[in-house]
Amino acid sequence: MDFNISKHAADQFKIRQIDFTLVDEVMNTPDTIITEDTCKQIFQKVIKVNGKNYLYRIFVNVCKTPALIITAYRTSKIEKYEN
Repeated sequence: MDFNISKHAADQFKIRQIDFTLVDEVMNTPDTIITEDTCKQIFQKVIKVNGKNYLYRIFVNVCKTPALIITAYRTSKIEKYEN
């Protein structure tokens, strides 16, 4: 999937120590995509890092061309976001 990264998202990647290769993996092979509204989708994927599973959640404005990543974070509370 083609996408751009907002300045805010890029800053959050640094602060939250999220590697771009993981962002690319989530965007191209998500486990799930949740539609929040007409333009916002959340791409999610569970990825093992240093022996521990984390859920990566990437918020994307899909009305932009190419899609624009708004922000992203990872959490170990995977069950909280299971549908």
